[in-house]
Amino acid sequence: MIGITAGDPAGIGPEITLKALSRTDSSRFLIYSDPEVIFRTAELCGISAERIRILSAGERAEAGCFNVRAVRSLCGRPYEMGEVSADCGQASYDYIKSAAQDALDRKISLLCTAPVNKVSLRLARVPFIGHTEILASLLGADDPLTMFQTGRLRVFFLTRHVALRKACEMVTYERLVSYIPRCIKALESLKVRGPLAVAGLNPHCGDNGLFGTEEREIERAVEACRKKGLDVIGPLGADSVFTQCLRGKFAAVLSLYHDQGHIACKTLDFDRTISLTLGMKVLRLSVDHGTAFDIAGRGCADETGMCEVLSSALDFERELNI
Repeated sequence: MIGITAGDPAGIGPEITLKALSRTDSSRFLIYSDPEVIFRTAELCGISAERIRILSAGERAEAGCFNVRAVRSLCGRPYEMGEVSADCGQASYDYIKSAAQDALDRKISLLCTAPVNKVSLRLARVPFIGHTEILASLLGADDPLTMFQTGRLRVFFLTRHVALRKACEMVTYERLVSYIPRCIKALESLKVRGPLAVAGLNPHCGDNGLFGTEEREIERAVEACRKKGLDVIGPLGADSVFTQCLRGKFAAVLSLYHDQGHIACKTLDFDRTISLTLGMKVLRLSVDHGTAFDIAGRGCADETGMCEVLSSALDFERELNI
């Protein structure tokens, strides 16, 4: 089966999960959540409680039902929709932990995740900033790769959740010669072929040092990787490389910092951009938005992104024969 962690109970994660499952073969998926969260969400979405099945260990999923692996974290404690809380932060962490263990035990083939709230995680004293860092620890991965996919546009990230000043400092020869081969290996694991393009950091790649010399490090790293037979090109101007990738010239782009790649993908199609975490013992797919506390509990959350995640998970499972 394919696992789905329900995300922060006070956010829109449980809602978009049930709504998206209503539009696909729900028997292929297993939700990790407190049962009370799912029953509360089903009532919000107008889904009959009779369709919720809480699976005991060893029980098989039932067609036409929303199958739930009970993770009893809240234990009946009340929570307010749209509010940060340590209880909900701990619950969202416990859902991920349970699913990660099932992934290690080969009980699930892929993992889909609904959004968690970083403030709630911090209140719960979870020692990780977000999903990627949590899963890296639980699954024994040193430095997982994040890749966004929006149609034909695929984007890797050399740096993630760090200040922009620090991200610029992290654009080094050593980091690039480590990341480029890993990105290409990840593309191969997804059966995607074609050159990897490395984005430039400065406008127009610094115009030969007129305003910035960071591209010299990038050029050295790309050349070193090409000498090893890797299909990589760059640096290329970040104002055009994403469009070229979308048109099929490149298999993917290595973005140098968080927003450089996020803006390209989310402008192209915010609702259908999905995030993949590679380099772990299980492929993880996620929506690219947050917990949306401002609309949580109203029943108006758009499940388009989660539908794309579930559809892509089924595609990857079939294409990669997982």
